[in-house]
Amino acid sequence: MNAPRPTPAAADQREVSRLRILEEIRAADRIARIDIASATGLSPATVTAITADMLEEGLIEEISQEPSAAAPKAKRGRPRVLLKLRGEAHRIAGLKVSQKSVTVLLVDFSGTEIALHEHDLRNARMSGEDLADEIRTAIADTCAQAGVEKSSLSGIAIGLPGQIDAPKGFVHWSSSLTERNVEFGAILSRKLSSPVFIDNDANLVAIAEQLFGDGQGYRDFLVVTIEHGVGMGIVLDGKLYRGARGCGAEFGHTKVQNGGALCQCGQRGCLEAYVGDYALLREANIQTLGDRPRSVADVLAAAREGDRLAQSVLDRAGQMFAMGLSNLINIFDPQLIVLSGAQISFDHLYEERVLDSVKRSVVEIDAPLPEIKVHHWGDLMWAKGAAAYGIEQVSARAAREVVNATA
Repeated sequence: MNAPRPTPAAADQREVSRLRILEEIRAADRIARIDIASATGLSPATVTAITADMLEEGLIEEISQEPSAAAPKAKRGRPRVLLKLRGEAHRIAGLKVSQKSVTVLLVDFSGTEIALHEHDLRNARMSGEDLADEIRTAIADTCAQAGVEKSSLSGIAIGLPGQIDAPKGFVHWSSSLTERNVEFGAILSRKLSSPVFIDNDANLVAIAEQLFGDGQGYRDFLVVTIEHGVGMGIVLDGKLYRGARGCGAEFGHTKVQNGGALCQCGQRGCLEAYVGDYALLREANIQTLGDRPRSVADVLAAAREGDRLAQSVLDRAGQMFAMGLSNLINIFDPQLIVLSGAQISFDHLYEERVLDSVKRSVVEIDAPLPEIKVHHWGDLMWAKGAAAYGIEQVSARAAREVVNATA
C-alpha cells in the first residue's frame, strides 16, 4: 500500500526545514549534523532524515574532519563527519549592472569562483529589451571563458540600481533603464535559459557585507552605497528588509530640501541629487567659469588643489549626507552603518566635520553612536553579493524539488 501523500501544510513545513538546513550548511561552510540540530532547533532524527535526502539528491556531501593533532590522545578516534554544500551540484551567475559595465561572477553551489568577466555597456541607459540583450551577451562570454555551457546554469542573479520588487522581478524605476514599470524578470527569462532573480543592487551589497564583509556578526545594520547614485540595504534581526512593496530602502530618494536639485528619478530635493557622482559633476559644471570638470575625479582633484568652488560642492554634499545619516540613526538606531563605495573616493563624506554634524543632529542619550565603517570595494564584491543571492534562491528551489521528489 502506498504511503499517504503529505498535506500541503506538512509539505510546506518540510520545505522550510530543508531550506533552514541548507542555509545553515552554507553559512557554516562545513558542519556536523548535531550542530545543525542545535542551530535550527530541529530534532537530530529530522536532521538525519532530511540530510539523507539531500545527500541522495547530490546537494550536499560528507567530509571527514580528522582529529586535531593538538587534541588529547584520549579524544582521538574515528574522524568526525561534517556536511558541506556540493559545489558541483549547481552553477550560478551573479551580475552587477553599473553605469558603464556589467560584471559577471560565475560560481559553483558552494560559492567557489569559476570565472569573472566585465562586459562594457554601449549606453548608460537603455530599454529593458536592449539591457537584457547586453546581459545575455555578458553571460555567454563569461561561460565561454570558463568552458561552461550557458544552459547548465541553475540560476542567474542580477543586481540593478533602482526601485525593484524582487519577488515579482518587476522594476518600478531604474537609472539603467529608459522606461518605467518594466517586467524585467519576464524579459530576461524569455532571453535566458536559466531561472532569473533580480534585486536592488544595494540589497545585494548588504547580503555581501553580511556574509563576507563588515556586517559579519551583526544582527541589525545598514549599508549605504555611494556611486552614481545613493542606495541602502537594511538588515534587521539578521534578515534583509525589503518593505511591503518589495523596494523598501530608497535612502537616496529621501528628501533633504523641498523643491531642491533635480534628481535622476524625476523628483526634486532627493539626497542623491546632492551626493551622487552625477550630482557633484553637475553642480561643479554650473559653478565653474573656466575649464569644466569631466569627471568626479576632476572635482576631487580641484578641491585638493585649493579650488574654493570645487570645495564648496563637496562641502554641501557632506552637509546633506550628514543630515541623511543622522535621520537614519534616529529612525533605526542600528548597531552599525557601513558606507560602501565602488570605484570613486568618497572621503569628503567621511571627514570629521561630517561626522561631527551627524552627532549634533542625533537625539542625545548616554550611549555611544552606532559604529560607522567605510568599506571601499569594486564591482566584484557587488557581483559576489548577487552570486550569494543566487545561491540562496537556487537553494530554495532545490528544497522544494527535494520535497516534491519525496512526496
